Order: sequence, then structure tokens, then C-alpha cells
Amino acid sequence: MTTTIGLCGLGQMGLAVAGRLAAHSPVVAFDPSPERRSLADRIDNLTAVDTLEELTGLTVVVLSLPTPAISLSTCEALAALLPAGAVVIETSTTTPDAIQSCQSILGGHGLAIIDAAILSGVGQMSSGTATLLLGGDTTVIDRVTDILDAIAPRREYFGELGTGMAAKVINNGVAHAVMVVLAEAASLAAATGVDLDQLTQMLAAPDGGLMRPLTHRLTERVARGDYEGGMPLDAARKDSTLALSLAQQHRVPLFALQGAHSVYEIAMSSGLARKDYSALVTLWEHWTGRELHFASEQPQ
Repeated sequence: MTTTIGLCGLGQMGLAVAGRLAAHSPVVAFDPSPERRSLADRIDNLTAVDTLEELTGLTVVVLSLPTPAISLSTCEALAALLPAGAVVIETSTTTPDAIQSCQSILGGHGLAIIDAAILSGVGQMSSGTATLLLGGDTTVIDRVTDILDAIAPRREYFGELGTGMAAKVINNGVAHAVMVVLAEAASLAAATGVDLDQLTQMLAAPDGGLMRPLTHRLTERVARGDYEGGMPLDAARKDSTLALSLAQQHRVPLFALQGAHSVYEIAMSSGLARKDYSALVTLWEHWTGRELHFASEQPQ
């Protein structure tokens, strides 16, 4: 027997998710906007409805909503509509606390929720190449594996409920911060006559400014807590100072690079001058009381 899937939210991503789900099973989709429901009505095997009550009795409901507050209020409403044992799949971008709050509400009615944050964009979702970041009870995830397969073929499991959402929020925070850095880099390049196409190729190269900090300094040095040798932090600070000077000379406003430079000044005053510059993460270890090593073997 084919399971009818509920869907709450028909925004840009919600419509893409709707198309993926409807290719797998019948879908009943709710959105308060008549315009969004009209767009969804064009999808075969999908019925767009104007009240949440029309999802009553469904055993699986997918959320694709714009804010954590709307997810929470939707879960409050669904708790009274869905049968015991039903599963809510949260694909919206929300927070660990918000999804835990949803679990508290749903769990009191015998319902379960998992996080299935969407790492990818709308185009990737539509084409079937998206990735889901999962968190929650693996027995619940196993019960809806076929539906997760329908949404996206690629999945990463992070652990307990909320970890998939945390990973998504962290990823987006990095992406948005990097976009500011790239805007500053492009402006500096334009001001100094550096070809922007060449600049992008250089940054993306294995030894470039985007990839090397991730593939060497984070995944090798920080992972093992190995800060001996390498590029000394005082040399990195010097290079940062040169970048700031270049920006001042050409009247290029800096925000991200200026803020990042402050960390190097703090690290210098903390006695890290001759450590590899990845050692600046030890500042966060001190501030948070949490080690950031994650390799199975630590240096002797």
C-alpha cells in the first residue's frame, strides 16, 4: 500500500521537495498562500490544501518552512492531527533547540521527529542530487528511509536529534562569512589589477587560500593538535597586516579581513607567535573549554 505523504510549506525549496515526493507517493501539501498552492497544483500526484486539518491521519509529514517559530507552531498543530507512531521529517533550516522543542511537543502525543536538513540548493533538489544532513533516532530514520531516498539520494548522519540542523547552520554560517571574504578579495583584486578569473582559480587550487586552510590546517593540524613547524603565526599576522595596508592604500573597505586580523593580534599576545598559525584555534579551546582535536591519533 502506497503511503500518502504530507508536506507543510511550498516555498522555493518546498516546491522542489514536493516534486521529489510526488514522484514517489501521493502528496497532500499545505501552504497558507493561494499563489504557492496554485503552483503546487501543477505537480502530478499532488493535492494542495488550504488547511492543516486536511493532513489529519497521515503517518509521515515533511516540513519545509521559513522560520523556527513557524516550524514550532506547525508541530503544535500537527500533534493533535496525526496518529500515534507518525513521523515528522524536518527539512527546514532551524536550530537544535527548536527541533528539540518540537520533539517535546510531538513526543507527548506518541509522535517522532527527525532532522533532515537540506545542504544543497533548489536546483540540486530538483535534479535529485541534493544531500540531507540527518539527526535523530536511527530506528525512526529507518522507518522513513524510502521517503528520505525520494527527497535526496545522498545523506550524512550526524548523531542525536538536532545535530543535522547544527551542521546545516554551521555550514551556512561559514558560506555566508566566506562570501564576505570573497567580496573583499575581489575588490582588492580589482583595485590592484589582478585578473578576477585567475584569482578564483588560485583560491580554489589545493594550495590556495580557500582550500589549504580546510584540507591541511583544519583536517590535519587541528585534527591532531599538531602546531609545530609550518607557517609561524607571526608570519601569518605580518601577511594579514600587508593585506590591510593594501586595502587602505586603495580605499577598499574591509570587514571580515579586519575582524580576522584581530584574532592574530590576540594569538600573538597569547604566546603563539612561533606555532603554526592554525594554533589560533587554541584560543577557542581556552574560551569554550572544549578541545577541537578530532583525529583518532594525537601527536605524542
